Amino acid sequence: MKKIILFALFSFFFLQSFAADKIRGYVYSENKEPLVGANVYWEGSSKGTSTDAKGFFELESEGMHKNLIVSYIGFSPDTIHVHNTSKELRIVLKENLELQEVVVSRRTPGTITQRASLVQTQKVTVGEIHRAACCNLGESFETNPSVDVAYSDAATGAKQIKLLGLSGTYVQMLTENYPNFRGVSAPFGMDYIPGAWLDGIYISKGTSSVKNGYEAITGQINVEYKKPQAADIFSLNLFANDAMRMEANADASWLMNKNLSSMLFLHYSRDKESHDSNDDGFLDYPKTEQFNIMNRWNHEVGKYVAQYGLRFVREERDGGQDHHTAEANPYMISLNTNRGEFYTKQAYVFDEDELPESLALIASGSLHRQKAIYDATPYDVTQKNLYITLLYEKSFSKRHSLSTGLSLNHDGFDESLQSHSFNRSETVTGGYLQYAFNLNDQLILQGGIRGDYSSQYTFFVTPRLHIKYNPVEWLAIRASVGKGYRSANILAENNYLLASSRKIYIGDKLLYPGGTLNGYADVKLDQEEAVNSGINATLHIPVGDKELILSGEWYYTKFLKQVVVDVDNDPHAIRFYNLNGGKSYSNSAQIEASYPFFEGFTFTAAYRRTQSKTEYRNIGTGKTQLLSKPLLNDYKALLTASYQTPLRKWQFDLTSQFNGGGRMPTPDAANPLWNERFKPFTVVNGQITKFFHNWSVYAGVENLFDFRQKNPIIDAANPRGEDFDATMVWGPVHGRKLYAGMRWNLPRY
Repeated sequence: MKKIILFALFSFFFLQSFAADKIRGYVYSENKEPLVGANVYWEGSSKGTSTDAKGFFELESEGMHKNLIVSYIGFSPDTIHVHNTSKELRIVLKENLELQEVVVSRRTPGTITQRASLVQTQKVTVGEIHRAACCNLGESFETNPSVDVAYSDAATGAKQIKLLGLSGTYVQMLTENYPNFRGVSAPFGMDYIPGAWLDGIYISKGTSSVKNGYEAITGQINVEYKKPQAADIFSLNLFANDAMRMEANADASWLMNKNLSSMLFLHYSRDKESHDSNDDGFLDYPKTEQFNIMNRWNHEVGKYVAQYGLRFVREERDGGQDHHTAEANPYMISLNTNRGEFYTKQAYVFDEDELPESLALIASGSLHRQKAIYDATPYDVTQKNLYITLLYEKSFSKRHSLSTGLSLNHDGFDESLQSHSFNRSETVTGGYLQYAFNLNDQLILQGGIRGDYSSQYTFFVTPRLHIKYNPVEWLAIRASVGKGYRSANILAENNYLLASSRKIYIGDKLLYPGGTLNGYADVKLDQEEAVNSGINATLHIPVGDKELILSGEWYYTKFLKQVVVDVDNDPHAIRFYNLNGGKSYSNSAQIEASYPFFEGFTFTAAYRRTQSKTEYRNIGTGKTQLLSKPLLNDYKALLTASYQTPLRKWQFDLTSQFNGGGRMPTPDAANPLWNERFKPFTVVNGQITKFFHNWSVYAGVENLFDFRQKNPIIDAANPRGEDFDATMVWGPVHGRKLYAGMRWNLPRY
């Protein structure tokens, strides 16, 4: 009994002395400047303090395994899980100039509505990316209601995004705010960006700013990689699934001194097992192997900032018939890709005070080589791209600001299909002027215009207008209208269509197979031109101590000129031709709601309706018919739920996609091999994550109910016959997949 009493007394005094401990630390900005007056407090407690002139704080301990919240105006707040009260903390907050208009809860939302942004923009955070089996950029949109990603065919594994009812070729892809993944890299570019490298994804809908060029017709997707100044010293991500797909990602950062920092990214993935779940003799998806490396540098001296980056990607894809089960001479598809990139950004800030002024130069380039063979048909292409832009921005007052600049973009294609050459090049030079008027952040008007000269299409003008109005603090109304242009690269962007026996025509001239058309000069295709207009309303409604976010939007895209991809005129042919005054448009309307019902829980529901139609013409009769675009869902509904337990020990995620039916390409009336429409389908994904101090493990399931398109390949038994077609994909081509992985990081602070 005495031992029990002594033990109880000892425990009491030990806990008392432990509770009397104090936790100490410093709070800095990313530039290593101390943040004076930063708020530091224990989560769920009234105990708190603020930092002194040196950024130092001292706070009575709440014991081990508690969350410490640190916040400062203009910076993103941070949550630190304290497991050792004796260790002095070094906390670095990331600057976020838009933070005062973004509601931040104790658990940071996975997708953040950029309330200060003039253009309707959502940021997909690292937390949102980690909610799914995200191994690359394409897979990171699984939980996003706005962007659809699906296979373009069942042989090459090419993926296509869709935004506002149109294909991804009408979305401007940016990496670190410069154009990227254009032309031949468009069908596979999203597989070249590992999800573990990402710091965030910014999705903007509708026409964008003219400073980024003339190409954005339905919107922009900008990818931001991790920055060496704020990244962990080292991080590692390992992934594997029950189909024997394996992936490893690693990155490391170095702070050489206060002015110079660097970061190295590595990626390797391998998916070489053969899978044929429907026993049609063809692989469900291609066998792939990819190596990816990137190195970036950041240099800052006073008001001068410079960034440099190099990157190399090598990938092999092998699809077609499974050579283990196929007879002699199987139908095989092979694509070997080597891609190199570089970029540099140079900026000088003349004034950082209330009226900022800056000058910046951005240059990037890429060399993309792809050697492909579709059965016995070789297709080789090399694309060279160079992009340079000079930008000057100045604020004359709090209400008036101006941005202007010059740009150059060059694309060169060396293409050969069978024995025919389809080389082409285009150089576009231009300039822009953009003015913004800001009335106390309540009304913002931005008008921009740019003029460009193309070596292929001569001179063209791109006007754009954006309006944002906040009648009250909790309501933001945005409207936009503007033009967009695009040069169609038929073979480079659509070479996956070679995975069929369809003949390919440009206009009325046969291109493939055995065509006499030699080069694009024989057929003049229009530069695509469209007008996009839209309106969006976002409401941030306080409900108790939480916030309900409601948004509704409508966008309309009308083509004035377009290169039509026609798979309806003839079930055995694909035709590319100019719209020639015909109708082509897309309507997209979406509503979305997000609300955290209780602590640690987030919930999002969205519904989108799409109507996209084009006039297709009969080459023989000249008559036209207005039809919905094939293989496009009429609607999509999304429900996502995520719950994180107290102290961030566990996280549970569930995503349900409800995809509406749609129209199939017109089948052969005499011998219909597919239905006129495909039916609605549902895909459910789930994941569980267990968090530890500096690492976590996760396990999940994709396509929980094992839904898949039964016969994505038409006439798979006769791949060299006239009916073979691997491009009729409208749903998942693989069934249920189980996966697991781990993430580990060595934090800098």
